[in-house]
Amino acid sequence: MIDVAKARAETPGCRNVIHFNNAGASLPPQPVLDAVLDHLRLEAEIGGYEAADRAESALEGVYGSLARLINGAPEEIALVENATRAWDMAFYSLKLGRGDRILTARAEYASNVIAFLQIAERTGAEIVVVPSDETGALSVEALERLIDERAKLIAVTHVPTNGGLVNPAAEIGRVARRHGIPFLLDACQSVGQMPVDVAEIQCDMLSATGRKFLRGPRGTGFLWVRRGMIERLDPPFLDLHAATWTAPDRYEIRGDARRFENWESYVAGRLGLRAAADYALALGLDAIWARVRSLAEALRQALRKIPGITVRDLGRERCGIVTFTAESLSAQDLRRALAEARINVSTSSLFSTRYDMTERGLDLLLRASVHYYNTEDEIARFCAVMQGRMAGR
Repeated sequence: MIDVAKARAETPGCRNVIHFNNAGASLPPQPVLDAVLDHLRLEAEIGGYEAADRAESALEGVYGSLARLINGAPEEIALVENATRAWDMAFYSLKLGRGDRILTARAEYASNVIAFLQIAERTGAEIVVVPSDETGALSVEALERLIDERAKLIAVTHVPTNGGLVNPAAEIGRVARRHGIPFLLDACQSVGQMPVDVAEIQCDMLSATGRKFLRGPRGTGFLWVRRGMIERLDPPFLDLHAATWTAPDRYEIRGDARRFENWESYVAGRLGLRAAADYALALGLDAIWARVRSLAEALRQALRKIPGITVRDLGRERCGIVTFTAESLSAQDLRRALAEARINVSTSSLFSTRYDMTERGLDLLLRASVHYYNTEDEIARFCAVMQGRMAGR
């Protein structure tokens, strides 16, 4: 069980706002705030390089904390600026050529699809969008049917930005492993709100961020690469951290996942990321996931009772992201009204998930994403504001 009162007491932002924008950036808990600010103060007092030297042991510990979070190994972890850069470092390391097929989901995120399109334009590789099943999740049966000798990558977003669903990552992983096809999982929205076990999922690469459900600092993220996959990937760029200049005309790339890093980094942010991972592990990922799902389902049920509101969530298994539209008001108008009441939400647009939104005839959704430190009372207050706006008050 989550001690919600304690979690809220340790979250300064809970005193100021109702924060239903955890899929954008969660409110950090006090230990994360302390880790970041303490190191920034140390940098100001003794110098950046010197502060990093003093924090060397703690910085090494970041890899272990993140590995425990996803059931990986420290040498399989690379620390990068954000989930998109983590994903890019894996994707652009793959050698794709003319006729090679990238299999992806209908709800894939824009940044990933733009990368697919760029590589398709450069190399002649092809993008294949796997149909969804009757619930809106990727159809594993359709994926299996689409696999042939041309399939060279399966790349799927675990929790899409705009529909509440959780794609069946472990089932996809079993298909990928059976056929020997690399599997890149975008876990940007899933790490921190649910258990994510890379051994169970059987992915080869996984990208994640600090700022969302993990409750870490912005400007932090990580890439996990399965040990047996690391040396098969040629990073798209290198520096003196990722490789060693061994002779005037030679260099040697690192053998671990840090080949995907670069030397300069947000040291205070990395320490905050470790604090966020340790905080989540201490609470228990199963307990976090149980409360997130319960709150999100309570929010969906409450929204369905408001005349003129349509909940737009998909999937058999649903997460902490709740999306909806209103008959008479735009998502932007509702977002502004909620902001005036000190309630944070966000929107999700056609430009983020064009395949999915086009298929469903949607262009803009309001997105409310809850976390374990939110409360049933906050849901009631949120819905009261929504009812007022729908009634023209």
